[in-house]
Amino acid sequence: MIFLIILLIIVCLALGLFVLIQNPKGGGLATGGSGSNMFGVQRTGDVLEKGTWIFLTLIVVISLSITTIAKSGSTGSTDSKIQHLLDKTPTPSPINQAPAGQKPAPAPANQTKPAK
Repeated sequence: MIFLIILLIIVCLALGLFVLIQNPKGGGLATGGSGSNMFGVQRTGDVLEKGTWIFLTLIVVISLSITTIAKSGSTGSTDSKIQHLLDKTPTPSPINQAPAGQKPAPAPANQTKPAK
């Protein structure tokens, strides 16, 4: 499962890189750029667009597989110590309520200040 999480992080970084290096398609905030098409931007754009869709698909597949593995509970090492400590920790009682079988503590008596 750790491998899938690391793989997901790498794919997310690669997707971010692919999105950042793409040439803007115009409209919105991307207007006003130069119009020269010197290095064959259309062909590069196709490769980057396909790569973006591939990385997006990988992110969805890896995320779903991580969720499936986590829900099935096939990894016993992830919740060993922490879950054991959480199970042993008693739940705190709500304010002004005593635990079952005990009387609540008496309210403190009002103390008045001595006169000077």
